[in-house]
Amino acid sequence: MPTDIKHKTALSKSKPERIYDIQRGLHLWVKSSTSKYWIFRSTLGGKRTEMSIGTFPSMRVAEARLKAAQLLRDLSQGKDPIAEKRAAIQSRGALQGFTFDKFANEFIESQKASWRNAKHAYQWERTMEAYVFPFVGKKYLNDVTTEDVLKILIPIWQTKTETASRVRGRVEKVLAAATVRKLREGLNPAQWKGHLEYLLPRPEKLQRVVHHPAMPYRELPSFIERLQGNYSLSALALEFCILTAARTGEVLLARKDEINGALWTIPGERMKAGREHCVPLCDRALAIVKKADSLEPDSDYVFSRKHSPLSNMALLMLLRRITNMKLTVHGFRSTFRDWVAEETLHSPEVAEMALAHTIPNKVESAYRRGNLIEKRRALLNDWESYCMNTRSANIVLLRA
Repeated sequence: MPTDIKHKTALSKSKPERIYDIQRGLHLWVKSSTSKYWIFRSTLGGKRTEMSIGTFPSMRVAEARLKAAQLLRDLSQGKDPIAEKRAAIQSRGALQGFTFDKFANEFIESQKASWRNAKHAYQWERTMEAYVFPFVGKKYLNDVTTEDVLKILIPIWQTKTETASRVRGRVEKVLAAATVRKLREGLNPAQWKGHLEYLLPRPEKLQRVVHHPAMPYRELPSFIERLQGNYSLSALALEFCILTAARTGEVLLARKDEINGALWTIPGERMKAGREHCVPLCDRALAIVKKADSLEPDSDYVFSRKHSPLSNMALLMLLRRITNMKLTVHGFRSTFRDWVAEETLHSPEVAEMALAHTIPNKVESAYRRGNLIEKRRALLNDWESYCMNTRSANIVLLRA
């Protein structure tokens, strides 16, 4: 049943819900404590439509009721206020020539300066071209509907869940920017909370975690021995990557000026979490840096061939040649984490910081503001000792 919305009651609402008013056709859509919209709902020609008529509390209850009453009178006279409003907005968008693809490309260009690297912009452009533009590229901004968004997402929602989630978020941002520019109006058809969450299964329920194939830590010392017998620049880089528990890209783009004494400082723009990360270097890692420098002393990069960093595939191809197994370089981070958990007394906190993992719990993260550099140095020194100890590779496991 409709309720008589009181101003004070509406102010106190913060849980997402729709509150139907005593005024026919009017309800207040509460998205959060700071995001509340007056919605006018009507039925014309057997089709139900909704129109946003203002925000609360800038439009008070009495004003919203007057607006809804006027819209009801228009409907009784055969007018379609929602269609008229849409036509006006569409006309404005059409006059300015803003189809979705044109506006999206302008939006991407305007945001490039705030993004960490060119790869991020490239990914935006590619996902728009591959998944979005074929469906809505030539539509005017205010013509994009929930059905259009579903046509974009449904084909990839279950098969490419992570990509689909990113596509949805990017479409939502483009349409939100268009709303700010007054090129469209009303609810964002790509928003998740309170909208698409009721039409699509939650991504985390669909997405299966695919772990990177990793080498068991007991096999690592003998692998390191074989790696040291390779005498190639890629072998040096791969060994350095294992000893520092770093990601492939962080190692391949490592610069000599980032290493100061026994500390390697990776700038935030190269880190997955976007924050600067310091890595204590063990003796063997420092020896690798010295050896790599002797191969090309004039280069800015630690691992360089003709003054350019090694290719992204160099370490992976070397790994597969040596082992003849479908392992990944990233998997050595899992090898390291397994070794810490099963063979050492080092705390999980220190291991997570050594791996530069983001801590999802904000309260816990607040207590970890220190970088625990000396504890991480001790951990990586123990890791070096284990990796260089070929005797551990001769252990035979007795299985039940």
